[in-house]
Amino acid sequence: MITAPKKNFTQRSHHTRREFLARLGLLSGGLGLGLMPSISYGQQSVADSVKALTFDVFGTVVDWRSSIIREGQMLSATKGFDVDWAEFADRWRGGYGPAMNQVRNGELPWTKIDALHRMILDELLEEYSISGLSEAEIDHFNRAWHRLSPWPDTVGGLNRLKTRYVIATLSNGNVSLLTNMAKNAGLPWDAVLSAELARHYKPDPQAYLTAAELLSLPPEQVMMVAAHPGDLRAAARAGLRTAYVIRPLERGPGRPVNTNPDGEFDYTATDFLDLARQLGA
Repeated sequence: MITAPKKNFTQRSHHTRREFLARLGLLSGGLGLGLMPSISYGQQSVADSVKALTFDVFGTVVDWRSSIIREGQMLSATKGFDVDWAEFADRWRGGYGPAMNQVRNGELPWTKIDALHRMILDELLEEYSISGLSEAEIDHFNRAWHRLSPWPDTVGGLNRLKTRYVIATLSNGNVSLLTNMAKNAGLPWDAVLSAELARHYKPDPQAYLTAAELLSLPPEQVMMVAAHPGDLRAAARAGLRTAYVIRPLERGPGRPVNTNPDGEFDYTATDFLDLARQLGA
């Protein structure tokens, strides 16, 4: 009978030690001896257990403020309006929460974000004395939210994250808005999910749970990615994992920024490329 030779214990121990050190990141890979990797075992287990990433869109994926300012400036260039478009953009966005609350408390029936944006816009046009626009021109301006520009890291970061995870929107924006935005900005979503599908705006728990259900995943295998701590807290209460992406310029320069100092969320990243690095994508 021919038997396989026994492995040398010293050789086996040597390989086991190398494997152990490699897992710690202490061998080749850019980290020096004695330095711990940037991802802890706890975080790595989270990254391994998650199957899909869902993304807030306005402010997290796209720069709504600069985009709306640009659209307003283009309108002024053709119509001669003298408007503080930065203030206008902030006011338009500022009406978003109160308008959704009108739906929640029953003052309005379920209403798409496009319609809420138009309701707010009509009030602002009157307040800022912007007149002389045709219905087609007002509708085009209202659809500026379909044409928002991505942050510089967005497309590259999403493509990296897509190599490891299913990536999908989870926004209060309606499906047609998010689809047009993706086509305009080249956003590589695997799926376009919206609060519209749950008929509940975030941060209602149904919005997050419906997204997980549509992806055929338990909530703990879905990670919500957002630049807004309130969104992430609501997602965590619904059982999702969380990744906080810091967008210091979302509301313009000089605004205070929450940097997750207490480690409230599973991950904190400076942008999507940093998040992809932390998640091993």
